Amino acid sequence: MNIPNRITISRILLIPIFIMLLTVPFNWGVWNIGEEVLPISHFVAALLFIVASTTDWVDGYYARKHNLVTNLGKFLDPMADKLLVSAALILLVELGLAPAWIVIVIISREFAVTGLRLVAAGEGVVLAAGQMGKLKTVLQIVAISLLLLHDFPFSYLGFPFGIVMLYLALIITVVSGYDYFVKNWHVMRDSK
Repeated sequence: MNIPNRITISRILLIPIFIMLLTVPFNWGVWNIGEEVLPISHFVAALLFIVASTTDWVDGYYARKHNLVTNLGKFLDPMADKLLVSAALILLVELGLAPAWIVIVIISREFAVTGLRLVAAGEGVVLAAGQMGKLKTVLQIVAISLLLLHDFPFSYLGFPFGIVMLYLALIITVVSGYDYFVKNWHVMRDSK
């Protein structure tokens, strides 16, 4: 249990706190931002989500720099990312801030890629995330953050940056998933 793995576990442990901030009716008040109203609990949840998302980069960087990459870390890190992003997307639907169909497509892609990785692992093959997969994750994090913040600080411009970023994340999510399956189809084809 090295430092990067502990950081990853801390990200997983932040998820229930994040969920509580968005589901328990805390009455911390609201901020009026332009024509939008931002509940302070959403602001705090967004900050927690951003901090938790940042730990993904921190644990990976630290593990590579200090040669602390472990099989446990290879398992926990992507799982923590998927749990955090899935929880956030589902809560955005519940809050009426994101269309359900987009969330279904994004989460379905994650299940499909995870399934492919499990088949590959059974064959002794490790499938690393590609650049498009990393871009997908960044776009999802930016979109979720903006939606949780009700587009603050861009809400003053009256342009829905959060939903635009969510659609962009959707496109890259689908394209990267397709690319991942095309590049790694031999694993499915050759599996026993």
